[in-house]
Amino acid sequence: MTRSPQHRHTAALPRRLRGRALWSTTLGLALAAFVGTACAPAEAARPMPWPPAWNEPAPQDPGSQGNNVDFSPVSFTAPSAKHCHRLPGTRQEQGDRQTWQGEAETADEADGPSRSLVAKAERRRAAAAEDKSGLAKSATAAESVAAPAPAFAPRKGQPVEQRAMQDSRPVTAGVVDDNADFGEYQAYRRRHPVAPQVLDRDISERYLLEVTDARGRPVHDAEVAVQRAGVAEPVMWARTDTAGRVWLHPRAFLPPETQAQSLGVAVRKAGVQARATLMRGQPQSVQVRLDDARWPAVAQARPRLDLVFMVDATGSMGDEIAKLKSSMRAMAQQISQLPGQPDICYGLVAYRDRGDAFVTRTHDLTDNLDAFQAVLSQVQAAGGGDTPEAMGEALSEVVHRLDWRTDAARMVVMVADAPPQTGAGRPPYDREMQAALAKGIKLFAVGASGLDPVGEYTFRQMAQYTAGRFVFLTYRDAANPGSGPGTQTVHDVKQYSVQTLDRLVVRLVKEEMERLKAG
Repeated sequence: MTRSPQHRHTAALPRRLRGRALWSTTLGLALAAFVGTACAPAEAARPMPWPPAWNEPAPQDPGSQGNNVDFSPVSFTAPSAKHCHRLPGTRQEQGDRQTWQGEAETADEADGPSRSLVAKAERRRAAAAEDKSGLAKSATAAESVAAPAPAFAPRKGQPVEQRAMQDSRPVTAGVVDDNADFGEYQAYRRRHPVAPQVLDRDISERYLLEVTDARGRPVHDAEVAVQRAGVAEPVMWARTDTAGRVWLHPRAFLPPETQAQSLGVAVRKAGVQARATLMRGQPQSVQVRLDDARWPAVAQARPRLDLVFMVDATGSMGDEIAKLKSSMRAMAQQISQLPGQPDICYGLVAYRDRGDAFVTRTHDLTDNLDAFQAVLSQVQAAGGGDTPEAMGEALSEVVHRLDWRTDAARMVVMVADAPPQTGAGRPPYDREMQAALAKGIKLFAVGASGLDPVGEYTFRQMAQYTAGRFVFLTYRDAANPGSGPGTQTVHDVKQYSVQTLDRLVVRLVKEEMERLKAG
């Protein structure tokens, strides 16, 4: 009979110890087999359930909804697109009226972007591939298809003459990171009572989750599920950013009556799972390590970036839209030249409100910059009336209906001068920002001139929760947007830097992509 190495080793032991050694060896082998099965990739014959059950006893608490805030888990679909090599498909949610307060829309703009513009952009792109000089010709041709200057509605409280002078000046902007200076952000929230239309979430309790591979490198786009003891369905979802991190705010997704002192945190990437326990009240971060040796081998690839612009297209946004159009190609060229030469997809969601010609107009993600420029050129500022706009509807389009790619950095630049509409029948923006975090989308909220304190509060709320930034336009005289570019702002911010808006957007993209290595 052939003996195993373990049996040959135990044969040399005295008889009274031999039985114990064999039992220990057998138990060790069984335990190793169990651990190996538990850690097997999802592609194995019997994959682990996701998320795995967390069987600690559930605390006795009512688990009510409390304060009329919806604490049920958000619904979302994980990013799944493999590419964006297509023309930007367009869809539109119609408003209640076709014209509103002096709108001057062309037939193409009212019915959606002209198909011929996108077709021309595609032909220019093909010509550029055949002729090295075609790129310069394409840029010139892109300008030639721009829509005629719209009849802008004056900005609230700003004379038309001042806005016209501003059109030829650069747009300067400041930025604050409310997660980096979290103490000041909490002080800001205490200084400003919550307005009735704000859908507030308690973010006072915050923990940092860090996910690394076996060599200590950050793991991007890992799926995160947070669970309560004894409850199978996760109470919160997220995806790690390019630094392998997620900020967790238990009071934002747990009812006030919940007495859970610990939460289960399950993490998954490429079929490999791991979990940890978050002990509430302890200051240290939660760290999870994934065994990347079990990941399927993948070919080296350029880092991916899905960049979406969500733009308020009401009448008071004329100058910001004009600046975005004129600087888009320069921004795209600078972003494409960042280290690793990112594989970039561009998307656009323009929105107004229910009393306008359209509520939302969505152009899906595309890698065709000329086609994206064509649809951007068709955005015109018109409509509006009351201050809040259909931002919740636009955010819902961005989060749920765009074809976000897997393993991509996902950024949304929101440019607006008014807070979202809230109330019955409106998509609650706080739920949409939670769904954005569940899909790994960072919101960079740009407050245009005229943004009131309620707008500032909601913009900073969405940016902080998703680990984005709050950006705001600055002027020589903070109280006078017609005074030209400068460093002053009416917003309640401290310790901010100022750049032109286009350079600032490129900088924010660069900071995000520097942490994401190719492959």
